[in-house]
Amino acid sequence: MAFPEDVLTEDEHVVLHLHPHWKALLRPILVLVLGVAAVVAGWVLLPDGDGGTIALYVIAGLFLVLALWLGLWPFLVWRSTHYLFTNERVLLQQGVLSRDRRDIPLTRINDHAMSQRFVERLLGCGTLTIESAGERGQSVLHDVPSVGKVQTKLYELVEAHHDKHSLGEGEMRDILADMREGKSLRDPTS
Repeated sequence: MAFPEDVLTEDEHVVLHLHPHWKALLRPILVLVLGVAAVVAGWVLLPDGDGGTIALYVIAGLFLVLALWLGLWPFLVWRSTHYLFTNERVLLQQGVLSRDRRDIPLTRINDHAMSQRFVERLLGCGTLTIESAGERGQSVLHDVPSVGKVQTKLYELVEAHHDKHSLGEGEMRDILADMREGKSLRDPTS
C-alpha cells in the first residue's frame, strides 16, 4: 500500500510522505492483546469436556471477529492513509477497498493552521487544517505526526513555489523600464 510514484508529474518530487500518527494503532494493539488474553484465560480456566470446548470456540470466534473488525481494519485504514507533500501540491489519499484522493496545488493554499490537544502535545501529533481556494474549502488532516514541523514545511513549500512562479522586484523593474523605452515584450530582438 505504498504511495504510487506514477501520480507525480515529471518535475515533481516528494518532500514529506506521512501516515497518521502511530497513536491510531493503540486501540487495535489493545484489542489484540486483550483478545489473546481472553482466549488463553478461557483455555486455562474452562473445564475439560464438551461445554468447556464449546465455550473456548465461542471465545476464540469472538476474538477472531473483534481482531478483524477492531484490529486489522484500523491498521489497514492507517496504512492506506497518506499525507504527501511535494514541491507542487499536497496530496491526501485514503481508502482500503475504495480510494479517495484530493490534490491541493500549492498555489491554491490560502491558509493553514494546526491545533493540538494536551495529549497530542505529549505524543507529538495534532490536526493540520489546510484552507484552499475552490469548492471544498478546508481539508482537515487528523493525527499528523510532528504537526508543528509539518506546518512549517508547508509554509516553506508555499513560499518557495510562490517565489519560483512570480516575478521578482528586479525583473518587474526591467520589464517596466523596457516598456518605457518602447521595447516590445513579444519581440526579443527589438
